[in-house]
Parts: sequence; structure tokens; C-alpha cells
Amino acid sequence: MKVSSFRDLRVWQAGMDLVEKVYRVTEKFPKHEEFGLRAQIRRAAVSIPSNIAEGHTREHSKEFLHYLSIAQGSLAELGTQIELAGRLSYIAPREVRDILDYTASLAKQMYALRNSLTNRVSRSNP
Repeated sequence: MKVSSFRDLRVWQAGMDLVEKVYRVTEKFPKHEEFGLRAQIRRAAVSIPSNIAEGHTREHSKEFLHYLSIAQGSLAELGTQIELAGRLSYIAPREVRDILDYTASLAKQMYALRNSLTNRVSRSNP
């Protein structure tokens, strides 16, 4: 499949789906978390597909790798925050599990993409 836009990337599509899930589940957070944990979780989630998109539009694969690394960091941050929200009973255990399973799947996809790009960079720079 030819990738002509970041929108064609499965990791970007999965990242966008994750953002939707996160926004829905954080809607139920207590009012006092509006500018606290809820906002932080949402920022981390939005950062994932945003960095994938930004990296893909950069001129060089090395730059894309850099932005994928940032997206992976945001994914780890999101997982930590979701676990914390679960411990605080802001999110039901089943929802925590669902989101963490989804983040684990996305992490594997991103890791595979990074490996592919790393191999491409290695081949072009002998």
C-alpha cells in the first residue's frame, strides 16, 4: 500500500482512535480534575497522532524516527496516567484494561514502524 499522507499510516489511524477513546472515558472525571489529570491525559493522547503526523511530514526518515520516539514517550505517559486514573477510581477497571490493551497494541505497531525506518536509514547510510 502506498503511503501518500500521514492519514494513510495505520499507527496514525490507531492513535486517532485512541484519542477518541480517551476523550470519552475522561468525560466522566470529577469536575475538580478538569484542569488536572483529565487535561494531562488528553494532552498525552493528542500528542501521539500529532507527533506521528508531524514526523511523517518531515523531510528525512531520521526526523520521522525522532517524532515517533516522542509519540512513544507520550504513549507511555498516557498509560501511566490511565493507570493512575484507575487507582483513583475515575475510570472503571474494565475501561482501564481496554485502554491499556489498546496502547500495548499501538506500541507494538509503532515499534515495528520504527524498526522499518531504522533499517531504511541504515541502508541509505552505509
